[in-house]
Amino acid sequence: MYRHILIPTDGSALSAKAVDHGIAFAKSLDAKLTILTTTEPFHVFSTDPKVVTDTEPLYRKHAAEFAAKTLDAAAKAAKAAGVPCETIHLEEGFPYEAIIKTANAKHCDLILMASHGRRGLSAIVLGSETMKVLTHSKIPVLVYR
Repeated sequence: MYRHILIPTDGSALSAKAVDHGIAFAKSLDAKLTILTTTEPFHVFSTDPKVVTDTEPLYRKHAAEFAAKTLDAAAKAAKAAGVPCETIHLEEGFPYEAIIKTANAKHCDLILMASHGRRGLSAIVLGSETMKVLTHSKIPVLVYR
């Protein structure tokens, strides 16, 4: 069945539940995991209030800290379950592209992700990252709701 599962996470509550489910699913299949989080590049104009209020160095520091916290929690849960896990943090303006590129580069045979994340108004306007992954991925996608 599935041997290598990619789980993208944005640190939201639903995404954390998807990570937990993905870890249990991978354990049941004796599969390995790659857990990915992305942060947006710094932009002078942005809909994300954190970007608007930060200087670029401060934004990058906060983004790296948030990514590390999110990935560390996932890696610890995977380790506790005895599931091999690699974590990746990428800076990417289009998270769905990073998800698909990572899944292909790491030879993942399944992407398991939450139905929606914490993207707020931009998700409504631009469409959810999950929908974009479903639309563009050639790798099967399991959506956790």
